[in-house]
Amino acid sequence: MRALLSVWDKTGLVEFADALRAVGVDLVASGGTSVALRDAGIEHVDVEVVTGFPEMLDGRVKTLHPNIHAAILADLDKTAHRAALEEHGITPFDLVVCNLYPFSTNPSIELIDVGGPTMVRAAAKNYRHVAVVTSPSQYERVLSEIQEHGTVAEKTRYDLAAVAFAHTADYDAQIAQWFESGSRDREATSETLPSALRVSLERAEVTKYGENPHQVAARYRLAGQESWWDSVTKHAGTALSYLNFFDADAAWRLVHELEYDAPGHAVVAIIKHANASGAALAGTLGEAFDLALAADPLSAFGGVIALGGFVDNEVATLIAAGPQADVIIAAGFSDEAAATLVARRKATRVLSAPAPEPLGLSIRTFGALALVQNADEILVPASEWRCVTEATPTDQQLRDLVVAWRVCARTTSNAIVIARDGVAVGIAAGQQSRVVASDIAVQKAGDRARGAAAASDAFFPFADGLESLTNAGVTSVVQPGGSVRDQDVIDAANRAGIVMMLTGERHFRH
Repeated sequence: MRALLSVWDKTGLVEFADALRAVGVDLVASGGTSVALRDAGIEHVDVEVVTGFPEMLDGRVKTLHPNIHAAILADLDKTAHRAALEEHGITPFDLVVCNLYPFSTNPSIELIDVGGPTMVRAAAKNYRHVAVVTSPSQYERVLSEIQEHGTVAEKTRYDLAAVAFAHTADYDAQIAQWFESGSRDREATSETLPSALRVSLERAEVTKYGENPHQVAARYRLAGQESWWDSVTKHAGTALSYLNFFDADAAWRLVHELEYDAPGHAVVAIIKHANASGAALAGTLGEAFDLALAADPLSAFGGVIALGGFVDNEVATLIAAGPQADVIIAAGFSDEAAATLVARRKATRVLSAPAPEPLGLSIRTFGALALVQNADEILVPASEWRCVTEATPTDQQLRDLVVAWRVCARTTSNAIVIARDGVAVGIAAGQQSRVVASDIAVQKAGDRARGAAAASDAFFPFADGLESLTNAGVTSVVQPGGSVRDQDVIDAANRAGIVMMLTGERHFRH
């Protein structure tokens, strides 16, 4: 057998090459791969000897030569191909080991691999005669077959070829996306979307099931990139379902957004079906949990608890005494805390996680339709909100308005959120009528609505939704504004003697 080795990721390379040599495989290597083998004392031939031409142009040209590609592409079932190889003194390759420059981690012109993808595609095309290895994770399977049978089985070569074409497709998609986004020549803006969007995804984890048990689902990530989920540690519990991922991601991001608004506070959010049932800022994590749970203890059952800090056994005992949670996520857990939570319910997923990465483009597919938009960020800070009423906000009202606005922006529309003393005490989500949403938020808040702040994710089309809040005792409201009846709503706020702030920024969520 004869093998060509040219790899960027040299994990396990020396051991793999040494094992190939031990079973009599002749090795040819290029560039840095050749250097690594030479340093390890592994016998091989440099690609320059095969091509009769030196590496040039800072390594841009190493393997682009007929002596390499004819040796990869020759169909050995064809007499004419064998004759051509013999005529030119070319020995065919049986194995090509090649992985590509990590373009996604540091996009630049010099990390656009040319020779690598060409070799990979050539070997994959000729899989009937050539095995193509594109990842160190494939070394063991390939080596064991060579050691046992002296060759790589055709089924394995076929499987490797399929992975190889996916590998080059992902790589080209990353490069195309970089060019289309204008990363090289101009700064992309939130209003600029490419004329074509090439998204390359790699499966990271199969979920327990989809939204429902009869659906299959998996967690994917952008090829060559990592999500915060890739660094999650699961201390206990069963496999996560599609909805566990969806809800836990929403909970963890909300906690970090609330921490950003109120540094120095302990933050807890409890999420059910991607919407908060309660969220709280307090002096300690235990206090924040108690307050978030008290906002709506009934809805908290079977939800996700996200805690913005390290969970000790005192906090874990509070959680264990509360309603059953499907997922508990925090920055970390003491061993005693994890044991307490596991003792409460072994199936609960107990996760510790790093901060989430920023959101990118949102992509939703419906059959052959895809809807794409940039992330919904809160762009207008409270310092730029406009007070449109005779009454002006106190410092405490403003703090509660910020909490209500943040939670409301992350709640399914139509949404109304009531907050008091740093706690979201009344959350209404997904209502077709804004006045109904106001009524639900008031009902959930109960007496806690008196003196509270409220947020509406979009403008009040009529004064009735606002009046539902003020009749319950809400004393300050934040909303985007922009209705043709804004003045009617402002007049109603002045009649009630409350504060009204306009953000000029809507946060519908579907």
